[in-house]
Amino acid sequence: MRHLLRLNLAVIGILVATGSLAACAGSSSSGSTVPTAPLVGGPSPAGTAAPIAVLGTENFYADLLGQVGGARVVATSLLNDPNADPHGFESSTQAAVAVADARLVIVNGLGYDAFMDKLLAASPNANRTVINVQQLLGLADGANAHIWYDPATMPAVAAAVTTALDAIDPTNAFYFDARKALYLDSLKPLATKIAEMKTRFGGAPVAFTEPVAGYLAAAIGLQVLTPEGFQKSIEDGTDPAPADVAAESDLLTGKKVKVLLYNSQVTSPITTRMHDLAVANGIPVVGVAETIPAAYSDYVSWQLAQMNQLEQALAAGG
Repeated sequence: MRHLLRLNLAVIGILVATGSLAACAGSSSSGSTVPTAPLVGGPSPAGTAAPIAVLGTENFYADLLGQVGGARVVATSLLNDPNADPHGFESSTQAAVAVADARLVIVNGLGYDAFMDKLLAASPNANRTVINVQQLLGLADGANAHIWYDPATMPAVAAAVTTALDAIDPTNAFYFDARKALYLDSLKPLATKIAEMKTRFGGAPVAFTEPVAGYLAAAIGLQVLTPEGFQKSIEDGTDPAPADVAAESDLLTGKKVKVLLYNSQVTSPITTRMHDLAVANGIPVVGVAETIPAAYSDYVSWQLAQMNQLEQALAAGG
């Protein structure tokens, strides 16, 4: 896997030992607060206690934390730069501070954010709750790591987050439960769009550069023709076998697929070549990202926009 991290553990250890870890602030991609578009409705929280520091390693999990936690939390994320390769994340003192301060942390698992193991170990806290989404969903190692594209993932994470927040701040359990209901309602347009696209485009052949939107494609019922070896090599940052490159190229030059789904956040000479080959042969290209781009206020608006783009491309692809 190419999910790598370079940690300055000496600095982190000094900060932990001296107790100088403070609340996270600022806008660095190594630990930034997440401005969440608040869901409207529901009750107000009880009391005037300071907000709870929570952290979603990826910004879509931080968005979920902010939506469910509402005014009772300050949500931070580490992977949030749409112009950066998440797999090459480099930690910082700011990231260590954010992890150390968090009472509730969400990690994706499946090797995607393995660097969190070291960050969490560098600042042990018996009062911190860690939700590992891979474990929550019961997924085996080696499964497609991009599980936030699975329609079943966010409802399950929202339920786990609510349970955790209820335990941290039981006085406001009623508030978190209401916020969870609002969040689940906000996801309904995604389920509706998937059902519409499955009815219209189920079975349509598509190609990937790598399986970022693999779970979404499966939910829609799309037929992915890209060789698994090609997808896995691109995801792992290695050169695909010549036979797989030839097969992928043939899908595009032979116009055997309606759309190429292209990882717009992580590119390489070979993926750029496939992108250009698709364009040259009149095959629509849809970019899919690994974190919420700055243009979108939350997970739902981002996912819905990508689905709309895919829908239009599938229609244009004949």
